[in-house]
Amino acid sequence: MPPAFRRAVDGLTSARMRPEIELDTAPAPKRLAPYAYALEAAVVADDEDLADGRLVLLHDPDGHEAWQGAFRLVTLVRAELEAEMAADPLLPEVCWTWLTGALEARGLPYDEASGTVTRAGSYYFGGLADRRPATQIEIRASWTPREGSGGVPDTSAHLAAWCDLLCQVAGLPPSAPSTPDGPSAGVVSLPQRRGPRRA
Repeated sequence: MPPAFRRAVDGLTSARMRPEIELDTAPAPKRLAPYAYALEAAVVADDEDLADGRLVLLHDPDGHEAWQGAFRLVTLVRAELEAEMAADPLLPEVCWTWLTGALEARGLPYDEASGTVTRAGSYYFGGLADRRPATQIEIRASWTPREGSGGVPDTSAHLAAWCDLLCQVAGLPPSAPSTPDGPSAGVVSLPQRRGPRRA
């Protein structure tokens, strides 16, 4: 394992999380980069999942032309929506700004951000007809964290920003007061939707 990648992983494992976030390691993809490390998380309140996601750190010591760097962060974030929020035509754009805003609120420089926001609806019939329709938002994204001292990005801070995104999608308020230009200024979170813990 290259020393730079080891230090980047150490940054992920040493980060402190909000108490609502359950974080654990996950199997890392093997074909996206020579080195990879993955985490999965759920935002949990009163033993119920409000949102969940996955964050993968990729590293290519030789650099990657598409990344414009040697490191890349890849994420998937999901949450179920209330009906009135799901109907908002601007929801995909708002969700994307939550990702970029979470990084910028912590002063984290990044490049080559890209991704998709998907809104999917489920309707139930037959033996499941007693269930109410459900809508889920899904954010898939990746970005290149700029490298700091020793050629290693501040992965701990990037993980904290990602957790900010998870909590915002889950409908939780910011964890601490911030400056007028910080994360709590003009922030609108998804309303909390309580459901049973996912298996």
